[in-house]
Amino acid sequence: MTTTDEPGRTHTYADLPRLMGLMTGDEKHGPAATSTLDVLWVLYDRVLRTGPGHRDDPERDRFLLSKGHGPMAYYAVLAAKGFVPEEWLPDFGTFHSPLGHHPDRTLVPGVEIGSGSLGHGLPIAVGAALGLRAQGLRRPRVWTLVGDAELDEGSNHEAIAFAGPMGLDRLHTVVVDNSSASHARPGGIAARFEAAGWSVVTADGRDHDALHAAFTAPHPGRPHAVVARVEPKSA
Repeated sequence: MTTTDEPGRTHTYADLPRLMGLMTGDEKHGPAATSTLDVLWVLYDRVLRTGPGHRDDPERDRFLLSKGHGPMAYYAVLAAKGFVPEEWLPDFGTFHSPLGHHPDRTLVPGVEIGSGSLGHGLPIAVGAALGLRAQGLRRPRVWTLVGDAELDEGSNHEAIAFAGPMGLDRLHTVVVDNSSASHARPGGIAARFEAAGWSVVTADGRDHDALHAAFTAPHPGRPHAVVARVEPKSA
């Protein structure tokens, strides 16, 4: 399903470079943003049950951007899908703009959490999944996007270790792996999730069909992780 930000205008993936190009200024964190572009597009275009008209719907899917220090791709996708006006993009990062260098849930329509220090998005997603379960809401899914370097943070490992045994099957994590982590993991990223009882799929982070298949893979009774591999950050 596609959405529009103005009558008669439908955005496609091909529009995203232009939308990202409208955002200029210092502290753009371009590599951090572009590494997430395809994952974000496939999620919002083909997977997430949400939209500008359903921002407060209790049955909506929740998307939590933990990798929030490079939000240009996120803002471009939100503009393409009609959550925010395209006219906001050129003011990105300026004093009066709602589009800050970290997304703010109180200022940007469609944003579920304020992204600050790395390593907190997955723990919040675990809490959100638990909250939905406690309310008896079984249809909404919780998605969070983290970077591979975030897995250096202990808070994420506690969340991974907790979610598997709890059987949080409405919880989904996408790890964008651009080889920027400082600490290696025996067996790689996927092995860490598998050891905690998660369902895991590794996919090419630029291949939209492969990403969609990974995102929609069945995982009854278990949380699901997708490791989306992209080019190294230094490339």
